[in-house]
Amino acid sequence: MFYPEEVIEEVRQRNDIVNVISTYVKLKKTGANYMGLCPFHSEKSPSFSVSGNKQMYHCFGCGVSGNVYTFVMEYENFTFPEAVKYLAEKAGITLPETEYSSEAKEQADFRNQLLEINKEAAKYFYVQLMSPQGKGALEYLQGRELTKETIVKFGLGYSNKYSNDLYQYLRNKGYKDSVLMQSGLISQDEKQGAYDKFWNRVMYPIMDANSKVIGFGGRVMGDGKPKYLNSPETKVFDKSRNLYGLHLARTARGRTMILCEGYMDVIAMHQAGFSNAVASLGTAFTGLQANLLKRYADEALLLYDSDEAGIKAVLRAIPILKDAGLITKVVKLAPYKDPDEFIKAMGKDEFQKRLDEAMNSFYFEIEVLEKDYDFNDPEQKTRFFNEMAKKLLVFTEDIERNNYIEAMARKYSITYENLRKLVHKYGITMPVTQASSIIERRQKTKKKEDGIQESQKLLLTWLIEEVSLFDKIQGILSPEDFREEPYHKVAQMLFTQYKEEGEVKPAKIINSFSDKEEQNEAASLFHSNLKENMSPKEKEKAWNETVIRIKKESLDYQNRHATDILELQRIIKEQAMLQKLHISLQDGAR
Repeated sequence: MFYPEEVIEEVRQRNDIVNVISTYVKLKKTGANYMGLCPFHSEKSPSFSVSGNKQMYHCFGCGVSGNVYTFVMEYENFTFPEAVKYLAEKAGITLPETEYSSEAKEQADFRNQLLEINKEAAKYFYVQLMSPQGKGALEYLQGRELTKETIVKFGLGYSNKYSNDLYQYLRNKGYKDSVLMQSGLISQDEKQGAYDKFWNRVMYPIMDANSKVIGFGGRVMGDGKPKYLNSPETKVFDKSRNLYGLHLARTARGRTMILCEGYMDVIAMHQAGFSNAVASLGTAFTGLQANLLKRYADEALLLYDSDEAGIKAVLRAIPILKDAGLITKVVKLAPYKDPDEFIKAMGKDEFQKRLDEAMNSFYFEIEVLEKDYDFNDPEQKTRFFNEMAKKLLVFTEDIERNNYIEAMARKYSITYENLRKLVHKYGITMPVTQASSIIERRQKTKKKEDGIQESQKLLLTWLIEEVSLFDKIQGILSPEDFREEPYHKVAQMLFTQYKEEGEVKPAKIINSFSDKEEQNEAASLFHSNLKENMSPKEKEKAWNETVIRIKKESLDYQNRHATDILELQRIIKEQAMLQKLHISLQDGAR
């Protein structure tokens, strides 16, 4: 622990997990919990559950579990101290000065060094751009009609033709090879030794939402390959979790973001006054990027190149953005290829008109689909209607789906009733298919656990759902009946909480585990599926079977390891009593 336990607990309690996670994931109330699409793996059917009572989350698809700390650590790629600071700021809590452990201090120092190196590199690249050797790169940027103000605003630079120039500069600044080799800026091999990853390129610093330089993109000058090169992933840079230009766009007025493809698209739009533009970082758009975007926007305008690759990228991004809860529209730039080209040819007023006329993303998907079919051929026209009907199933609410059926029927001259029937025909098979998919995924990812472990998880879940059950097992079960870790440690802390405080806080227990995998495993112990709608008699039967199974296994273990006759006599006596045990769940009875 790097902060006092009471401070960590205060920060956790002041950050309701439902409120925190709902800023990243679209959640919907389902019974006592909230459900949404898991931000840690790709899925179409919600299996990510958030419990306000437990102050924990659990994904029934990929198995991740945790509390508010583990969520922001995983999502934001924070260390534990960084997560505490982040959540403390959200709650308005001033943290005390604290001493780091040597390991934590080493990790923090390493990350800070990487950020310092990136900052130094950005300054170095800018100086190179403004020096004689950067003349060609500066002329390239000026040829793209970028002003000096824009170049400074985005920190653009140039990596010159000498293959170890930056390396020598950073070495002279005092940075060691062991750190430089992990910065993403320097590479090494036996033949060349240490050398720069970027050379003879226009450089685009990539900043996180807090304006810290975390990586770089470089466009080659001349005919070198590849044309564009990005920093590799490092301890401070993850392409799937960041967006180019977000540090500027997040302060723009309104809740609309323009999502485009490249660095120059973003820069050109910002220069023209469209300061809400961002871009993905040379990879396919991800769910993590969509969730990041959702923190700052309610609507996303997709503005990709109008070529075939751009259209495919738009079609991939639409469902990802919608899953994150963003209203999604598509901006059409034809006959121009990209926003930079459009703005130069038509000006910013015409560009604004295109933004205002952005197309409903579903209409765009159907328009693209339509191009694959010849409507003069009855067979192809029928196939088109069938494919469109399948796509209409994306709307899960009846009113919304019926509105779209009506709109598509009107546009493509098919009766509403015929199209509705076609949609219904495909719809009746979808729930089974989706259910099978979830079951199959769970079977692949779920650990093989034996019966006693399942029983122990079931009991722990039951105890935090109904704390009055602790009194029912007093004198029957104790933490010592949970033999394996982390079951024993978790049970010990849970029983202690109830004894000392009269309540349980499972989310607090997770903070006692430092390793990420241990945290996840500990959290998973509180998420067994308790059958709903059981009759009192069925519930009592299931409860007794669970308690007896755990106690029997514990006594069998003790019997195998008994060392004296008195201990054996006690075990035999308890085993005999266990055969007659029945715990009533009626109030005051046992």
